[in-house]
Amino acid sequence: MYQFVMKGGYLMYPIMFCSVLTLAILFERLFALRRSRIIPEKFIIEVSDLVRQQRMEDAMTKCRMNDSSIARVLMAGISRHDKSRAQVKEAIEDVGRLEAATLERFLAVLGTIAGIAPLLGLLGTVTGMIKAFNVISQAGIGNPQMLAGGISEALITTAAGLTVAIPAFVFYKLLRYRVDKRVLRMERVSMEVLDLLDQDGGRG
Repeated sequence: MYQFVMKGGYLMYPIMFCSVLTLAILFERLFALRRSRIIPEKFIIEVSDLVRQQRMEDAMTKCRMNDSSIARVLMAGISRHDKSRAQVKEAIEDVGRLEAATLERFLAVLGTIAGIAPLLGLLGTVTGMIKAFNVISQAGIGNPQMLAGGISEALITTAAGLTVAIPAFVFYKLLRYRVDKRVLRMERVSMEVLDLLDQDGGRG
């Protein structure tokens, strides 16, 4: 493996770094975006029942004790249950945007890797071909071994860049879909609780 990297030239190092970073982001986001960490269904049912029973203090306590995104969003709304619907909705949306941004953490980095990895490979291709043409200009085509070194570098960096970029792009789309799905579910739950607060508070 080390010899393969060395044959690809110095541009293999940033490409390898991108591959390690891609795997690190993937595993971290898969763990962070688990449904149980963001939208625990049991918690939602319990809080909804408490709001339905107008036990707002108990509902807020339940939210404080739960370390999930939806808990913080609902807390923002329930803590303002005596305000107008517009104020409650605005508070929910403000916290919801912050939580959505937290869920999207590192996705921009992953998308950037998917974009720059093939460019690094392309740059390696260019530098490799420059080396090959320098060999031709200095020694002619009578030394195929020296010529093969530059061509090999060009092909290795291209392959390495694409090998990193393709999975990074797939992982980005996969995580993007998961984030959108979680955010949509949080919006639905928030609106359901907002409707319950409206019913209980008699607000229009």
